[in-house]
Amino acid sequence: MNTNIGPFDRAARLIIGLVLIAYAIPIGFSETGWNWVGWIGLVPILTAVFSFCPLYTVLGFSTTNQPHPQ
Repeated sequence: MNTNIGPFDRAARLIIGLVLIAYAIPIGFSETGWNWVGWIGLVPILTAVFSFCPLYTVLGFSTTNQPHPQ
């Protein structure tokens, strides 16, 4: 599996994912009934951990300095 997520993109995904998970738990957020939506934060966390985004592959996009294989 090739990496297609650069360092800045990776850090942004981790931060966004952690904020969403904090909303789901809820840590520092009030219970709204929509807190389950925060579990979507697992997706950006996992893509950041593996430095790979399947959507970027489909779109032929990469935020790394490496050329994207065709």
